[in-house]
Amino acid sequence: MATQNESLIVPSWINGKEEISSSTYPITSPSTNKVVWHSSLTTPTTILPVIESSQSAFLTWSLTKPTYRRDILLKAASILEERTEEYAPYMGTEMGAEVGISHFFAMPLAIQMLKDIAGRITSICGSVPACAAEGMSAMVWKEPYGVALGIVPWNAPFVFGVRSAATAIATGNTCILKASEVTPRSYWAIGKAFHDAGLPAGVLNIISCPATDAAAVTKVLIEHPDVKHVDFTGSAKVGRLISKACGENLKPCVMELGGKNSAIVLQDANIETAVAECIAGSFANSGQICMSTDLIILHASIATSFLETLKTALSNSSSANVPTLVSVSSKERAQKLVKDALSNDGQLFFGAQPESGPPGASFVPSILGNVGKNAQFWKEESFAPMAGYVIVESEEEAIAIANKSEYGLSAAIFTEDLRRAFAIAKKIHSGAVHINTMTVLDDPVLPFGGVKASGWGRFNSEEGMNQFLVTKTVTWKD
Repeated sequence: MATQNESLIVPSWINGKEEISSSTYPITSPSTNKVVWHSSLTTPTTILPVIESSQSAFLTWSLTKPTYRRDILLKAASILEERTEEYAPYMGTEMGAEVGISHFFAMPLAIQMLKDIAGRITSICGSVPACAAEGMSAMVWKEPYGVALGIVPWNAPFVFGVRSAATAIATGNTCILKASEVTPRSYWAIGKAFHDAGLPAGVLNIISCPATDAAAVTKVLIEHPDVKHVDFTGSAKVGRLISKACGENLKPCVMELGGKNSAIVLQDANIETAVAECIAGSFANSGQICMSTDLIILHASIATSFLETLKTALSNSSSANVPTLVSVSSKERAQKLVKDALSNDGQLFFGAQPESGPPGASFVPSILGNVGKNAQFWKEESFAPMAGYVIVESEEEAIAIANKSEYGLSAAIFTEDLRRAFAIAKKIHSGAVHINTMTVLDDPVLPFGGVKASGWGRFNSEEGMNQFLVTKTVTWKD
């Protein structure tokens, strides 16, 4: 964790400068339940200069050479790498991330993303199709939208902040990053890295506000005519509100929402591998990952062996520190899910009864079994170190259960038969299917996003870059 300093005020990044507002709000660490620092805030009445700064910067930034943009992004990646030991602890302090996640997962992934995006900039190009009409020629250009608004969450701030901001500015847009109110200093660090890398003023503005002002600030941003593109990473509940506002204002948007992710373990699966990957997929980052494994679907023929191995593995690791959720209210929501599951015929296979758990925001990792179909567990994203298992008699039944969820972000299949896995993967309604590895996988070279209530559009790779580009057709008579 970073050293706590209640008198510290985290600035916003506005027009290339660190701005401290006249009013601030406190940031409380879930690990200590104490105020660790304060954050500057932006209100609906103070947001207009931020938008104006972004629009003014766009007029020149959109004309810069790809190699210039590439070099700034690579420099920012180098700075983040050099400052990992300084910046990563901000995640631990602000949202309770363990060192293994903040130092060795989130920061390295953010740096990899930044490098990958930088490497793609010079390959952005249009095409010269052959027109059907005689005597006519055409070109197809790829151009930036303008000011792009990124609305980003707290659970992996370096990853989501880099992904949103870097993709926008790499493609010639300018970016307003509306940081989560929970992790403002982590997002400030991203702005610092870009600023020190030589990013011109106004190309990346980073603001924050308390939750009470979030809806009003977001409304002003989306409705402003200079904001041309929106990307949002967060819950389906909030995503519905933002996508509605984007629709009403005819703004294109990318939505990366929640998931209720299943891992299917078939008859011929390697049990040791499946158990290890399911534990990691369910409990990494305290289960606070949109790709976390919520449901383990076991074929009846291997269910006993899997559960025995799972019990042993969990018991051997039970002496480890109990993970911390982002807030007490998040813990209470998880406890409510467990209570509801137990009242709907569910069994607590592993974990602590909700009323007997540790104090504060700590939550004992839990596995539920045989949860009744009416339980909220089947409908809600857990977003806690918690999963449930169900036993099936066939792969058709497993596929049906996996597809029953309104979400469709990530899934996993465990089998030694690759052809069989491919056939099942085609039938699963999900943005990604991972064979013999956990549902949590984010590789910068792979498109990332979901279907159904998990959203639309993609981040990462060439597909992610194209989400931030307008296609323009230009024709002429020969």
